Amino acid sequence: MSLVQIRDLVKVFKSDEGAFGKAKRDVRAVNGVSLDIHAGETLGLVGESGCGKSTLGRMILRLIEPTSGAVHFDGQNVLDAPSGLLRRLRRDMQIIFQDPFASLNPRMRIEEIITEPLIIHSENGRPAKASLRKQAFEMLQAVGLEAEALRRYPHEFSGGQRQRIGIARALVLRPRFIVCDEPVSALDVSVGAQIVNLLKQLQRDFGLTYLFISHSMPVVRYLSDRIAVMRGGEIVEIGPSEQITSQPKHAYTRTLLEATPEATISNHKSEIKDQK
Repeated sequence: MSLVQIRDLVKVFKSDEGAFGKAKRDVRAVNGVSLDIHAGETLGLVGESGCGKSTLGRMILRLIEPTSGAVHFDGQNVLDAPSGLLRRLRRDMQIIFQDPFASLNPRMRIEEIITEPLIIHSENGRPAKASLRKQAFEMLQAVGLEAEALRRYPHEFSGGQRQRIGIARALVLRPRFIVCDEPVSALDVSVGAQIVNLLKQLQRDFGLTYLFISHSMPVVRYLSDRIAVMRGGEIVEIGPSEQITSQPKHAYTRTLLEATPEATISNHKSEIKDQK
């Protein structure tokens, strides 16, 4: 069953006037994309930098307003939703950002960062402090961090730890769908593998549905049930992960596979090993 339905989604970024009065060309970042994301699955979205992957992911959540098209989440029209309904929908739709150094407020303690969504989305006034702290602690445990982290600031953590905090923030509202916007691309290989394995475990524990955005075919292959290949704002191929990686039909998919070193991610050692 489709949890997220995307139909003919388009995003055109308007350009300002160029030098010497010459008009710049508008940029069609996403060009008529249609996708279904099934409940409980991971749909990998792969393509080179600048192909429109992140723009698509953010339009699904309406962090970027599309030029045209439709997005439905569990039957609800996201793009036409009034503010009250959109607020309720966003409890079920969250995002993990690419850069763990830029996505956390450096002036807030970790407890404040994780509990902020609970305060924003509370329908009965500000929740009790004890309740907020309990939920923050539970989320830290879920992502493999200790309770003492609640009192600290983002700069006191490594990149991998910061990404775990970002994941905890995304999880605290108990969403059903998460856009993972290149969550390991800013991390080194071994730390990124740990985060990928954590995401896989959390999906089982919390019954999550992912749109996993990446330019790395090996990571997408390991994590995803299906893979959509994006090029120039369009989906050029989509299918089961094994089919896309072993029997690609589109020339661009074959190019992506040939350009990426063969790699595997170990569940037990949490590291990516190049196979030569």
